[in-house]
Amino acid sequence: MSTSRIRKEVDEALHAFVDHRRPVLAAIGDDLAPLMAALDALLAGGKRLRPAFCYWGWRAAGGAPDDPGLVAAAASLELLQASALIHDDVMDSSDTRRGQPSVHRRFEALHRAEGWPGAAGPFGEGTAILLGDLCLSWSGEMFEGCGLDEERRARGRAVYDLMRTEVMCGQYLDMLVGTRGHASARDALRVVEFKSAKYTIERPLHLGAALAGAGEDVMSALTGYGLPVGIAFQLRDDVLGVFGDPAETGKPAGDDLREGKRTALIALTLERATAAEAAVLERRLGDPGLDGAGVDELRGIITGSGGLAACEEMIDRFAGDARAALAAAPIDEAARHALGELAVAAIARRT
Repeated sequence: MSTSRIRKEVDEALHAFVDHRRPVLAAIGDDLAPLMAALDALLAGGKRLRPAFCYWGWRAAGGAPDDPGLVAAAASLELLQASALIHDDVMDSSDTRRGQPSVHRRFEALHRAEGWPGAAGPFGEGTAILLGDLCLSWSGEMFEGCGLDEERRARGRAVYDLMRTEVMCGQYLDMLVGTRGHASARDALRVVEFKSAKYTIERPLHLGAALAGAGEDVMSALTGYGLPVGIAFQLRDDVLGVFGDPAETGKPAGDDLREGKRTALIALTLERATAAEAAVLERRLGDPGLDGAGVDELRGIITGSGGLAACEEMIDRFAGDARAALAAAPIDEAARHALGELAVAAIARRT
């Protein structure tokens, strides 16, 4: 199955599930319509990477090419991702997501537009938390109702549960390094591993493979490929968060700098910067009022210190580790080819 076909079938399964739940909210009352509108807007975007890796984990373990149950199980990961994004934006105070207002900002605006009493901010944040929780609940419902038999679902459920635990712990670690105000490259990579690499690539691969009945040799091989690809994927995301084109990323230029994210890119820069450069970066990182000139100044420090080059070298190293692991993996050849292409798409992207 081609990447475009996987995406199409995932989208169809996802929207069918949401449409089936829509009357439940409508029966409660018209006041819930904005919740569904916000979810529809969020689900309209996204790369569908997690379902794609889940599908190819299934194929790597010998799963049938066209199984609607597997597609539905994979599509449920998009509801889990929606939950994570909504909550992440609240914690980071992000204004935008996928080129539109983040969910909490959307409901802040609704509060103001309606002229309701009280503060708009807490209403927006509270609503976003609830919608994120709803997406988390629905991800489990969609997985359990995917149509695969109980034996397969039981194998997959163990992976799904572990994935949800790991990403929440990774999110806490991310908040922790931000709160402490410092992070070594090692600290930043631990956040990358648990908040992104396992959640985005390794565990979706494991989920698909477990559903297909994979043995430990296949699961181990998928880790050897998936973990370094996942780390490289997040490191690329960190670079785009500083240097990405807003027209392609859907976020303002240098947004990660304004949010004060203690990424591996920042840690690598601080390890290499002069004392004066490090002082400027530490002082201006996390300034929500950072303007274009300020972004350019910090970009100059990141580039001039060698931090960007070090991060790119790290990306290349992890990509090489993934290629070597994939070449030696005891998996289906169609899956090997597809996973090689997915790695390139994940690491060399511009959005």
